[in-house]
Amino acid sequence: MVGMQPTNLAPTATVKFFGAGTAACIADLVTFPLDTAKVRLQIQGESLSAEGGKGMKYRGVFGTITTMVKTEGPRSLYNGLVAGLQRQMSFASVRIGLYDSMKQFYTRGSENAGIICRLMAGCTTGAMAVAFAQPTDVVKVRFQAQVRLADGMRRYNGTMDAYRTIARDEGVRGLWKGCMPNITRNAIVNCAELVTYDIIKDLILKYDLMTDNLPCHFTAAFGAGFCTTIVASPVDVVKTRFMNSSPGQYSSAINCAITMLTKEGPTAFYKGFMPSFLRLGSWNIVMFVSYEQIKRAMTRAQQSWESPF
Repeated sequence: MVGMQPTNLAPTATVKFFGAGTAACIADLVTFPLDTAKVRLQIQGESLSAEGGKGMKYRGVFGTITTMVKTEGPRSLYNGLVAGLQRQMSFASVRIGLYDSMKQFYTRGSENAGIICRLMAGCTTGAMAVAFAQPTDVVKVRFQAQVRLADGMRRYNGTMDAYRTIARDEGVRGLWKGCMPNITRNAIVNCAELVTYDIIKDLILKYDLMTDNLPCHFTAAFGAGFCTTIVASPVDVVKTRFMNSSPGQYSSAINCAITMLTKEGPTAFYKGFMPSFLRLGSWNIVMFVSYEQIKRAMTRAQQSWESPF
């Protein structure tokens, strides 16, 4: 078994940190159109009531994507991609890359992490990531939500212009708009995503259902994506609406949630559920599978670099 040793080596914290950021960027590139469709569907009720309730513009995930390609061109599906990748690089590195370190911190170094320690680790890294990377998320949502106006004008000309404009018009606090619902959402998402993945993977390996390879990572990631969508969808809709709102539209995230409930009923919280699941499910699969492979490749490279003979 000596020849197998490099793959069994535990990846370092640095490998996990950069591996998570890279894997998240790959996942974003693959699933970004689904995310844009999700944002458009989530803000749809809001824009309809603002326009006096004209007919439904978008119907379903693929209907939304088709409508956007027809009316705004295929590039519109990747609106906000630059901010999206900036977000993943800063966000996922902290959220996912530091999860194991945080888990060890809570278990004080012991190998057997209970569910409480895992949940606490997930909440902590999720909240840390948001506090750090919130401006990139605000810019990404604004870009995805902006429809090209009739005269060809846009709300923002480019990613850097968006950061500048928001800071100038809404103050630096505007860049951290929706920080509290986003911290809530990400603590929830992070727990659902990482802890579910962690537990499913552990169970599969414990009962020898699969080996620690691609099918196992795929199954665990799919389960994690489904659980996450159910738990996170309501907070996600509120977060998207609140971040995209014009100044003064909602007094707080709670006010935004209450307005939605009274005007559109409880089903509004699960608006865009299918794109959310398609997006989170596929995102989780691509991200976790890439992350596991990148971790292995980087650990092997590090191993051969440190001991070339």
